[in-house]
Amino acid sequence: MNSVAPFAHEALFYRDEDDFLAGTAKFVADGVSRGEPVLVAVAEASIALLRGRLGAQADQVHFIDMAEAGRNPGRIIPGVLMAFSASAPHRRVRMVGEPVWPGRTELEYPACVQHEALINTAFEGRKGTLLCLYDAGALPGHVLKDAQRTHPVVIEGSKRTASEWYTDPAGLADVYNVPLPPPPSSAEEHPFSVGTLAHMRKIVTAYANWLRREQVEDLVLAVNELATNSILHASGRGVLRMWREGDTAVCEVSDSGTGLPPSFTGLSGFGIVMVNLLCDLVRTHTSHTGTTVRVYLGR
Repeated sequence: MNSVAPFAHEALFYRDEDDFLAGTAKFVADGVSRGEPVLVAVAEASIALLRGRLGAQADQVHFIDMAEAGRNPGRIIPGVLMAFSASAPHRRVRMVGEPVWPGRTELEYPACVQHEALINTAFEGRKGTLLCLYDAGALPGHVLKDAQRTHPVVIEGSKRTASEWYTDPAGLADVYNVPLPPPPSSAEEHPFSVGTLAHMRKIVTAYANWLRREQVEDLVLAVNELATNSILHASGRGVLRMWREGDTAVCEVSDSGTGLPPSFTGLSGFGIVMVNLLCDLVRTHTSHTGTTVRVYLGR
């Protein structure tokens, strides 16, 4: 007797609205018919299309605007997918997501690939199916190739195949563990240690004073968490750099730690998850000389 895999992670390549609806509507409707909790996390325009096709069944689906909830790719697993899965811990769940869309920046993209790869580890042994959508008519070829590397199964039209390019998540951690663009010459630089954490929080508060009060508080909390991590797990000290990109505050914490990028180890500890939930984007780079974590907030 055939058994259903505990968790399936599949990519759907679509090229237009008809393709999108053909690939998602039946998947969602089947989940509703089977009594499975169903999540759809896509852009608002796609939500409207799917609602129209599903009719009354749409009332039994949980919809989330991915452009808002998933703006930071590192927020999708803990804040969207895990949160939904945890709401029905003893049931098989069915989820649709679109973490990579036309318009994602080059700065965001590596975090998107790391997110997709990490899903295979984060949901191992859980019960459910996640269908990730890729606009094959608008996204560049290298994005579709990466989707084949992060998804064990790829669907195109009526063709559903095991991906020959699927790569172990740890391997992709190295591929997308790339150096970050250098800070601008105008960036402020502040060394820190355990005795200067309180002063560092005051510096961040003063520097980001053009943000809303709650954003300043979030940024201070995120930077403090990263600095504390540097003190506990690196050499006991590090360097904070701060600069402004338009209306966005950018803070970077560097230390001599040489572990895996936090985006691949963070689910074992609340700290980096919290940082991703607080910030618009989190990027990391680890080398033999140390680790740099850069956070963006305010866009």
